[in-house]
Amino acid sequence: MRTAVLLFVVGLCVSNAASSLKICAFNVQSFGESKANNKKVMGILLKILSRCDLCLIQEVRDSKGAAIQALVKDLNSRFDKSNSYSYVESERLGRKTYKEQYVYIYRSNVLTVKEHYQYPKLEGTNETDVFSREPFIVRFHSPSTLVKDLVLIGQHTSPRSAMKEINELYTVFKGIYKKWKTDNVMILGDLNAGCSYVTIKGWRAVRLRSDPNFRWLIGDEQDTTVREKTHCAYDRIIVHGREIISSIVPGSAQPFNFKKNFHLTEEEALEVSDHFPVEVDLKPNHRYLLRNEL
Repeated sequence: MRTAVLLFVVGLCVSNAASSLKICAFNVQSFGESKANNKKVMGILLKILSRCDLCLIQEVRDSKGAAIQALVKDLNSRFDKSNSYSYVESERLGRKTYKEQYVYIYRSNVLTVKEHYQYPKLEGTNETDVFSREPFIVRFHSPSTLVKDLVLIGQHTSPRSAMKEINELYTVFKGIYKKWKTDNVMILGDLNAGCSYVTIKGWRAVRLRSDPNFRWLIGDEQDTTVREKTHCAYDRIIVHGREIISSIVPGSAQPFNFKKNFHLTEEEALEVSDHFPVEVDLKPNHRYLLRNEL
């Protein structure tokens, strides 16, 4: 009897203390050596990233790779010693001379990478038909959440072709479903899915919008931009799959206004990025957490 009571009490403690898994996407706006060498900017970035168990970073422009290495090193050694951070990065992507990378930074004591896949360019060319920067797709295993395996499709669209690229992500999803036999998928990133880059008529032709199996967690009315004069839902999180949809913590999907939360001026915030991160929480698996706690 005493053992049963103890297990019940411990279970309540774990249930109350266990945090959900926070997934973020952040366009850091031309992240490279300049920002990596700016202590104030890096300090703010570290505070933002430490809130996330997994974060897709976009617009990584450092061809040497030193900026991301410095960021992850600081996360591990100086800022958050209670967790172990790692990362997985895409190829350098872009047409002509302009190149970017996608980078997923994640807590390796919480998540593991099962597979990753760079969406291919057209054979014999340096381009795809549609994408300016081909999606980078990673399959994660998450034992501490209700949904154990999930696929993230990271995408940063070109403003000029945003609607075509968003529509083509439906084809990417279908290919991933065929390749990995899972429909628990999250599409996230700066899709430029707002204001002048989208039209009402154009939305009707976007398959990710017309198919009711896709849930758009960041609404059209939300603002993911730092500047006061703009109000646009450029950055989005879209989910597909019964398991992952049922695992979303209600009300958790939102932009993170680091300007307001960290009491920054607009000028100070813009030194970090002109975008706010977007985020969503996944429900924890209390049985797993209880078993590991005991």
